[in-house]
Amino acid sequence: MSMGHIQATGELALANARIVLEREVIRGSVLIRDGRIAAVEQGAAPAGAVDCEGDLIIPGLIELHTDNLERHIRPRPKVDWPHAAAILAHDGELASVGITTVFDAMRAGSVVEARTDYRKYARALASELMQARAKGMLRISHFLHLRAEICSETLLDELAEFGEADRVGILSIMDHTPGQRQFRDLTKLKDYVCGKHGLSESEFADHVAHQKSLRARLGAAHEAGAVAAAKRLGAVLASHDDTTAEHVAVSAGHGIRLAEFPTTVEAAQACHDHGIAVMMGAPNLIRGGSHSGNVAAAELAGKGLLDILSSDYVPSALMTAAFQLADLWGDLPRAIATVTATPARATGLDDRGVIAEGLFADLVRVAHLDGVPVIRGVWSHGRQVG
Repeated sequence: MSMGHIQATGELALANARIVLEREVIRGSVLIRDGRIAAVEQGAAPAGAVDCEGDLIIPGLIELHTDNLERHIRPRPKVDWPHAAAILAHDGELASVGITTVFDAMRAGSVVEARTDYRKYARALASELMQARAKGMLRISHFLHLRAEICSETLLDELAEFGEADRVGILSIMDHTPGQRQFRDLTKLKDYVCGKHGLSESEFADHVAHQKSLRARLGAAHEAGAVAAAKRLGAVLASHDDTTAEHVAVSAGHGIRLAEFPTTVEAAQACHDHGIAVMMGAPNLIRGGSHSGNVAAAELAGKGLLDILSSDYVPSALMTAAFQLADLWGDLPRAIATVTATPARATGLDDRGVIAEGLFADLVRVAHLDGVPVIRGVWSHGRQVG
């Protein structure tokens, strides 16, 4: 077993392809042997090769922040779907859209409040995911992304349940206290919470008051505990929804090197000033703006302040947005790097993310037809999974 799925054996050559390297696109072939890239060659196809008919070959996509597994286990409010089936459906969906490495986001930090049903679930779900990986049930590589919810009641106890064996690759500091960061505009928060949980006006007001009281009472201890937990687990520490230069300065002080979805140009610029990589949502780019009313990903891309894309809540958006960025920048390798090489580097994965000899054969064959990326094959560690 390797990385939670069956290791490929033997050889496979993908030829007559436009191969997207880090800085250029070449015409040639990729030779796969025992799950790794054995050679990248220009020129004539080797005997017995798969003819890619001029399609693109790009590295497998690397997804750092997706709510997709949560969506599968909780397809409707208060509906708890069988977890083994949900994990397999999630894994298969990601493989089908070209994602070969995923950091599955799980919320740590619960609120005992029936109206919003933010119950504890991360430890149990992570164990089930690990079991599926150990049994070779999964198609792609899975790591954990713990979303440490500062505005909660149980964060420190939940984080204490995780150890080095859990493959926690990212720990993000999430602060969803009403009236700041992602939900500075309370009307946007009201639309989201009331739409999702069906709260009345008075119930929403109670929810806001309760969240603010939690932040005032436990926020400082939770933030310090999250930073310590990331160090203990060997996880990359990320911020979430930084809005001001002051927020970013605090993030930098914690040792954060990855900023998820900064909400303003000011925050994104401050991130770059501090050497922090900026990640934005692919749905934001495709839709032309944030569903929460925050800065548009396209604006940051135009200013050179966008480094990484995340599918966030729509897995198929990652590939679509990468090609949209390629059109915006006029640079396909640079755009593809936002969903491959750069997220790999940001999380310390030096064995994937680019097409180069010796790295894992995580590859996607893509045809670009009428402006739409059409996936024609997906290989994870040399094994075809889509």
